[in-house]
Amino acid sequence: MKRGFTQLLAAVLVAALVQSGFVAAPTAAQSREDQSKARQEMRAGNIMRAREIEARVLPTMGNAEYLGFAYDSTALAYRLKFIRSGKVMFVDVDARTGRVLKRSR
Repeated sequence: MKRGFTQLLAAVLVAALVQSGFVAAPTAAQSREDQSKARQEMRAGNIMRAREIEARVLPTMGNAEYLGFAYDSTALAYRLKFIRSGKVMFVDVDARTGRVLKRSR
């Protein structure tokens, strides 16, 4: 029950930020394009699989709840999304090396 409420709260928060124009939402076409590029890059051996990145980052996030990830084909980076105590956090990771580039708090 608590997990469902937390996810609902996060979804409402993100929707409000997108609606206000504070955060730009990726278009469906851009998301599909990034997914396609990620698959191509993984098959070519140029980037790490998302599951490998998650295996590195998730243990470092303590009691934060993992909400998922997105791949940015332009930056060749994964953005992992977490929530803790109602605060959304992002961890940006280099898709080629698995090195954490940035953590928002």
